[in-house]
Amino acid sequence: MADEKRLDKIKSGVFSRGLALAKLTLNTSAHLAGHGAATLLSNSDVKSEKWKAFLKGRALEFSSELGELKGSLMKAGQMLSMYGEHFLPPEANELLKSLQSQSPPLAWSAIEPVIKANLSPEKVALLEIDKEAIGSASLGQVHRATIKATGEQIVLKVQYPGVDRAIDSDLKAIKSFLSLLKVLPRGVSTDHIFAEVREMLVQEMNYELEAKETKLYGERLKGDSRYIVPKVYDEFCGPRVIATSFEKGLAPDDKLVSSLSQERRNRLAESFLDLYLTELFDWGIVQTDPHLGNYRVRLSPTGEDQLILLDFGAVRAYPDDFLIPYRRMVRAALINDPEQLRAEALNLKFLDKTDSTALVSLFEQFCFGMVEPFQEKAGDYDWKKSDLPQRLTKIALQILQKFPLRTPPREILFLDRKTGGVFIFLSVLGAKMNGAKLLAKKLRL
Repeated sequence: MADEKRLDKIKSGVFSRGLALAKLTLNTSAHLAGHGAATLLSNSDVKSEKWKAFLKGRALEFSSELGELKGSLMKAGQMLSMYGEHFLPPEANELLKSLQSQSPPLAWSAIEPVIKANLSPEKVALLEIDKEAIGSASLGQVHRATIKATGEQIVLKVQYPGVDRAIDSDLKAIKSFLSLLKVLPRGVSTDHIFAEVREMLVQEMNYELEAKETKLYGERLKGDSRYIVPKVYDEFCGPRVIATSFEKGLAPDDKLVSSLSQERRNRLAESFLDLYLTELFDWGIVQTDPHLGNYRVRLSPTGEDQLILLDFGAVRAYPDDFLIPYRRMVRAALINDPEQLRAEALNLKFLDKTDSTALVSLFEQFCFGMVEPFQEKAGDYDWKKSDLPQRLTKIALQILQKFPLRTPPREILFLDRKTGGVFIFLSVLGAKMNGAKLLAKKLRL
């Protein structure tokens, strides 16, 4: 990342962040007023196109400002974009999705004080730390380091200064911004959605918990040669710094990975899918952030390639009162049992007894589509060429456009994010495989 633009500092204080967001809101208000005047005499089609263009313009301004602010505002936008399919118009969701682009790293002069505040001078002296970040995100960035005495290569994940103090004000700001644009659903409470996002933000900034979860995943997968979980170096960890072993590997979308034989790519895909199903149905504990940057592939001369698992900040436990009916709902979809599917959907509050036949029918179509890659009749499912995501999106849009909005259970927020990420991961690998046996085993069919 040596040639990238760097930020000398981020606005970490509530006051300075508030000023930046106030400026953004004022600009949006002015544009909104101008947009309203310009469309008063327009016909409905023109109004619709102008509104889309207006939101796209605000998306560019929004993402540019938040990329400079970093922190929970940017991360919350990313999280909400994964959930926005359920309750936001497509253009508004595109605004939030724009926050998923790579943000520039923070300069070493701003990161070094965080390291020194979390590690004693004696500990820092034991390390040779590369001043150039090898990765940056909304909440922190990663620096490579060497333990001088042993030559071991480690990485330090360092949290940006002050971002943990701005969670509540940032969430309030993003909700106000979306309300200003009048894209939040009327008459539908989104409080529980923002509460879920807040809970996960607090968790992702708890580096001591993340270190613990990394160790637990290492224990759970101990002896399974398909996976590599980095070792945690407790002596170089602190409240805002995590030290783990540097695990060399390739990005899942690297050309070398893409050039592997179909058989090897299928094995990697099966390992990834098997892990997700094991997390959900065996452990009830899921690493819910499926970003490609959280995974690496280590190639083997023998063809026994491995998945390197990174970043356990978004691990979420699912209670039995959600998992048991959810398992039954997935099973009902898989065996094409609409009556059982509806019963479990009512239990989980995906459906309501007052819902129309048309809405229930669309919901069933969506669920039956979700399990398409796991049907025996699907054969070797081509994850890359499948148009399933587009078909499911089309059904979801019909539900949004034709029926009163209803926010689904909060548990589904990050589970949906992971499920969609699994499809993307297998698509990137160009997998041609059927997941029927894997899912049937987990559902105990």
